[in-house]
Amino acid sequence: MTGAQRREQLLAIGRRLFAEKGFEGTSVEEIAATAGVSKPVVYEHFGGKDGLYAAVVELETRKLLEAMTEALTQPNPPRQVLEIAAMTLLTYIETETDGFRILVRDSPITKQEGGFASLLSDVAGHVEYILGEQFASRGFDPEMAPLYAQMLVGMIAMTGQFWLDHRTPEKAVVAAHVVNLAWNGLTALETKPRLRARRSTKPEVEKPRG
Repeated sequence: MTGAQRREQLLAIGRRLFAEKGFEGTSVEEIAATAGVSKPVVYEHFGGKDGLYAAVVELETRKLLEAMTEALTQPNPPRQVLEIAAMTLLTYIETETDGFRILVRDSPITKQEGGFASLLSDVAGHVEYILGEQFASRGFDPEMAPLYAQMLVGMIAMTGQFWLDHRTPEKAVVAAHVVNLAWNGLTALETKPRLRARRSTKPEVEKPRG
C-alpha cells in the first residue's frame, strides 16, 4: 500500500469510528488496529488523533460547502434556489451520514466556532447575497438580509439534524415543507414588522379569594 493509499485508508477508518463513537470515544490504538498498522503509522500521517480528526472534518466541510455553494450560485429563480439548497443538504445527510454526524456531533449548530458552524456561516454568506437583491427589489431594508440569511440557514440545518435520526418523511417531502414555511412566510413579509402582543413587566399579584 502506497503512502497516499494508507492515508486514504486511515481517513476512511477515522471517519467511520468518529461517527460511531465521537472524538473522545475513539483512540489511536483502535484506529491503528482497525487499519492493521502500528500506532506510529497514524502519527506519521496525521501527527495523532487530533490531526486525523481535523483532516476528516476539513474533508467533510469542503465536500458539503462545495455542494451548497454550487446549489446557491446557479442562475435560478429564488424559490428554486431554496428548494435546491434544501435538497442538497438532505442528500448529503442521506449519502454521507457518517460525515454529517461528525460535523454536528462535535461542532454543533449552537457553537460559534468549529467545522459545522463555520460551514453554516459560509452558506449564510451566499444566502445573504441572494436575499439582499430580493430585499432591495421589493422595498425591504437590505441591511436586514444577513439576519434573515441566518434564520433560513439555521432552519434548514436544524431540520436536517432532526431528519438525520428520524429519516421520515422522505427527503423530498421534508424539503417541500421547509420551502413551504420559508417561501410562503417570505411572500407575506411586512416591511416594518413589530411585535403586537403587549406583556406586562410587573409580576401578577394573586387576588384574595372570598
